[in-house]
Amino acid sequence: MYKFINLLFLLIVFLFFFNVYKYYSSNSNIKNINLNRLNIEEIVKTKITKIPILKNDTDNVIEFNSSFSDEIKDNKKRSFWDLLKIE
Repeated sequence: MYKFINLLFLLIVFLFFFNVYKYYSSNSNIKNINLNRLNIEEIVKTKITKIPILKNDTDNVIEFNSSFSDEIKDNKKRSFWDLLKIE
């Protein structure tokens, strides 16, 4: 029974790779790829013209927080290795 299932899986994998190879080596796919490679500049130009220009609304968005520097000035001893000591 296991041999039959293994053979079936092997056949499915083989058919998958065969179909992928068949598609990518087909004349229609090769023709489409070559056409896209030749017209890539025109395709990019048309896509660039369709991009909307957004209004800049980021003025005065970031506010400086001075309290952070006050927290850092604490004289607390901080050490990772002290956490691992057994007391």
